[in-house]
Amino acid sequence: MEDNRVWAFEESLWTGGAEQYRELIDEECVMVLPEQPFVLTSDQAIEAVAHTPRWSSVSFSEQQIMRPQEGLITIAYKAEAQGEGKEGYTAYCTTTMRRLEHDVWRVVQHQQTVPLVAGGA
Repeated sequence: MEDNRVWAFEESLWTGGAEQYRELIDEECVMVLPEQPFVLTSDQAIEAVAHTPRWSSVSFSEQQIMRPQEGLITIAYKAEAQGEGKEGYTAYCTTTMRRLEHDVWRVVQHQQTVPLVAGGA
């Protein structure tokens, strides 16, 4: 997958709904998010997305793409998301995707870390 498609794929996960997650999240995916229950299976992540207002936009910076082997892509980046009626959100993230067949990719791992505010605990 070309770099621009990787970032479009990732953006769609931030702004898309539960159907987008069902299509792009692997059944064996594991996620770590900065709120309880912290560690989620794919089913738990899809359920959480279904009951959470989606971000209307997200921008990425500090982007890195690694291709450790054929059919495997790992990305790292800083995300800044905005949503109508929601406070902005900033996190440092990683996502790993695997190719199932030509042009068919699924997320097998995603992690978000929210930076501590200066002077915080």
